[in-house]
Amino acid sequence: MSEPRPPVTPPEAAGPHGILFVVSSPSGGGKGTLIRRVIGEVPGLSYSVSWTTRAPRPGEVDGVSYHFVSPEEFERMRAAGGFLEWAVVHGNRYGTARSVVAQELSEGHDIILEIDVQGAEAVRATMASVVGIFILPPSLAVLRERLQARMTERPEELAVRLGNARGEVEQYRHFDYLILNDEVERASAQLASVVYAERARRERQEWVARRVLASFSDPSAFE
Repeated sequence: MSEPRPPVTPPEAAGPHGILFVVSSPSGGGKGTLIRRVIGEVPGLSYSVSWTTRAPRPGEVDGVSYHFVSPEEFERMRAAGGFLEWAVVHGNRYGTARSVVAQELSEGHDIILEIDVQGAEAVRATMASVVGIFILPPSLAVLRERLQARMTERPEELAVRLGNARGEVEQYRHFDYLILNDEVERASAQLASVVYAERARRERQEWVARRVLASFSDPSAFE
C-alpha cells in the first residue's frame, strides 16, 4: 500500500469529501475498458483494485488488475471486516477493501469501483452516498462475441456467465445512470461526463458557493 497522501482537491474535483462511483455490468460488458480510459483522462479520479480468489488471466498483473489471493486469505480478510463489500461471482470471490475506499474519500479523492451487481447492492446498503452507473451491452449476441474473443473461459464457464447475464442486466433499474457500450469512444466519453456532472451538483459545490459569497463581504473588494 502506498504512503498516505496529503488531502488534495483538484479544481475539477467535487470538494472536501470524495465521490464514490460504482460501475457494474454483466461479465464482458466492457466496464473495465471504459474505466481504464476514464481514469487516464479525468483528473482527481482514483481506482479501487479489488481482491479476488480467481486465477489471473493472461496479461493481468497482481496489485494492478486485482489483488489475487487464496480462498483462505480472502476468508481471513472477510472475517476481520476488511471488505466494504464482497460476493461470490461465477464461483469466485471478489471484494473491495474497506480501508482503501475510506481513506480515498476522506482525502477528497473521487474513487471508482468496478464491481458486479451483487457488490453494488452491498455498497448501496452500506454507504450513505453512492453514484451507480450500469454499463449495458448492445445485445446478448455481442456479449457472447466479446466473451468468446477474450478466450479466457472454458466453454462451461462461458455458459455460466451468459446464463447469469440476463439477471444482471435486469438490475439496471437500481442504478442512477445507464451507458450503452456499443462504441468505446462514445461510451467512455459519456462515463467521463457523468463524473463531471456529479462533481458539479449543487449540493457538492456548496462549499465553493460559500467561498465565493464570502468574498462579497470584503469591503476592499468594492473600492
